[in-house]
Amino acid sequence: MFTPAALGTPLNPSATKVLLLGSGELGKEVAIACQRLGVEVHAADRYDNAPAQQVAHYAYTLDMSDPAALRSLVEKIRPDLIVPEIEAIATSALAELEEEGFTVVPTAHATKLTMNREGIRRLAAEELGLPTSAYAFASTFEEFEIAVGQMGYPCVVKPVMSSSGKGQSVVRDEADIVPAWEHALAGGRVAAEKVIVERFIDFDYEITLLAVRSIDPATGKPATWFCEPIGHRQSGGDYVESWQPMAMSATALDTARSVAARITGALGGRGVFGVELFIHGDDVYFSEVSPRPHDTGMVTMATQRFSEFELHVRAILGLPIDVTLTSPGASAVIYGGVDAADVTYTGLAEALALPEVEVRLFGKPECFSRRRMGVALATAEDTDTARARAAEAAAAIVAHEVD
Repeated sequence: MFTPAALGTPLNPSATKVLLLGSGELGKEVAIACQRLGVEVHAADRYDNAPAQQVAHYAYTLDMSDPAALRSLVEKIRPDLIVPEIEAIATSALAELEEEGFTVVPTAHATKLTMNREGIRRLAAEELGLPTSAYAFASTFEEFEIAVGQMGYPCVVKPVMSSSGKGQSVVRDEADIVPAWEHALAGGRVAAEKVIVERFIDFDYEITLLAVRSIDPATGKPATWFCEPIGHRQSGGDYVESWQPMAMSATALDTARSVAARITGALGGRGVFGVELFIHGDDVYFSEVSPRPHDTGMVTMATQRFSEFELHVRAILGLPIDVTLTSPGASAVIYGGVDAADVTYTGLAEALALPEVEVRLFGKPECFSRRRMGVALATAEDTDTARARAAEAAAAIVAHEVD
């Protein structure tokens, strides 16, 4: 993997170049972390003025699922590091480019496996033997009905390719079968009629464990660091709030770290991995993994010495890693609340008047009622207080359509 002996200067021949494939709110924070280390940032997305494009040195708009378009962009920029931030990317082109000498973070193989729930679930359960919920895949409605019957009620249905909970639902009885199938197909990243049906796990809570793979400066060899576990609450499969640290038994935490180490080790490469896990007592079940900073991990912008985004950039550049937690904290999503091409925000002063609160407005150019437009961050002496502060701050900020 590319490891610069020295970092160059942006906008000069010596520049160290990073190409972000996907320029949403997570990519924006990666871009800022790159900027602070003097890395030249090229930000690509499917629409103009995406958040990371607003802070990058160069911006590009293209269909990243088009192999020819993606290859053309990479050959034009010739980046030192290609950093995928979303799932809808032509992974076949990434694999070819990697074979030709370009560095994909963490690897093209990891990007391909994790964008498809079938690939990552088979790796985790069938190859690595990690504990997961029972599951079945279905490509037709008839196969779907059979899979639901095998898993029983309730069961969870997801497209094999989607993000941020899109297309996910719970089937509680026969009346939910058709709507769940239609919702899954509508929520998929690509027009592939394939879903995963999972037996429902009666878990106590779920966490995101951020695993950071990089080089240990003491040994010069690959190593893995773990941030403190992040608890989170979802609605409709989409994260609503998160907090760190999540209280859990020492046994469960050790098992969680073991599961995360095994899945990220199998994927390889360097960077931050967001490993989602279900916890029941001391038992740990693997759910999913993202080979990049995780949305629930935005809380680390308030709680850690270095956020998950700064850790991601440090890891991919081969720089020292520090996962120190400095304070308990929480995050709460700020939703758009309206469908509008242009919005203004009120309530920012009220939100920031609350103790130990910060706000990030992402600057997305178009607003939707359930679109994530920002996040409130709060710290406190305990996570319960931080969660209350973050929730109050998020509720104070309101988007208004511009007449």
